[in-house]
Amino acid sequence: MKIIIAPAKKMVVAPDDFPYTALPQYLAQTEQLLATLRQLSYPAAKALWHCSDKLAQPNYDWLQKLDLHAHLTPAILSYRGLQYQYMAPDIFTEPALAYIQANLRILSGFYGILRPFDGIVPYRLEMQAKLAVADHSNLYDFWASRLYDALATPDEPIINLASQEYAKAITPYLAPTQPFVTIVFGSLVAGRLKVKATLAKMARGAMVRYLAENQVSELDQIKTFDHPDYQFDSERSTATELVFIYQK
Repeated sequence: MKIIIAPAKKMVVAPDDFPYTALPQYLAQTEQLLATLRQLSYPAAKALWHCSDKLAQPNYDWLQKLDLHAHLTPAILSYRGLQYQYMAPDIFTEPALAYIQANLRILSGFYGILRPFDGIVPYRLEMQAKLAVADHSNLYDFWASRLYDALATPDEPIINLASQEYAKAITPYLAPTQPFVTIVFGSLVAGRLKVKATLAKMARGAMVRYLAENQVSELDQIKTFDHPDYQFDSERSTATELVFIYQK
């Protein structure tokens, strides 16, 4: 079983917390993306990132000196968004760390796909960014099937805890009979299911923690997710979606 999650925009350098164990699998492709990004003018980079000067200028300055081989932090500790805060991998037990290294994969516009203890540096590049690279019009086209090829065997279940932006880098390449199960964390608003982004990110992190702490290996085990704010909804769930309803 493989579990996919999205990265976070907020990143840190923390090489002393845990050692990294390997370099990312597609580092040559990342080098190509870095070279392309460095060719952008500041206005073009700011437009690509869709952010203010306050964020764009330091990111642009960092881009010019970024070294893919120095001051590396394990990916799972480098990202500091809500999902990762609620996952809290820095206090995982040894069995939980071993579980995520074997089963969890982080999808990335810059690195493609990451194992938790691959050594990375901070970057800013979302998968949906309209970056043309060589003959490729965008990052989905650039990465093509590579992310899926590194993720799973054709009969291996994939548990989707990623956002749609990242999941669609995988779904076009699924084997015809491959289980691909999306976990939905929603709230009932006027009787309709609505996914609230902030709550969903928090719940996805908590779900990864649950899977790791309980060494979950079967799809049915996911339904017993033990969280005081969520209840599994068997009526709204299907073979391809497991729905959990926010209870507060």
